[in-house]
Amino acid sequence: MSAWSKKKAPTETHQTIEEQTKAFLESGGKIQQIDTGVTGQEKLSGPRHIVLGKKATK
Repeated sequence: MSAWSKKKAPTETHQTIEEQTKAFLESGGKIQQIDTGVTGQEKLSGPRHIVLGKKATK
């Protein structure tokens, strides 16, 4: 059995999301629009810089 046969068809997934969203709204749920670039993830560590080459020395 291939990996593709295990996945749901895109239309089935779309219908499932639509049904879940409708049920959520009908039960009193509200959808909040979040501005682009906003994240709910907390920063757990400092910045991570990747060094691709050595700094030139004088």
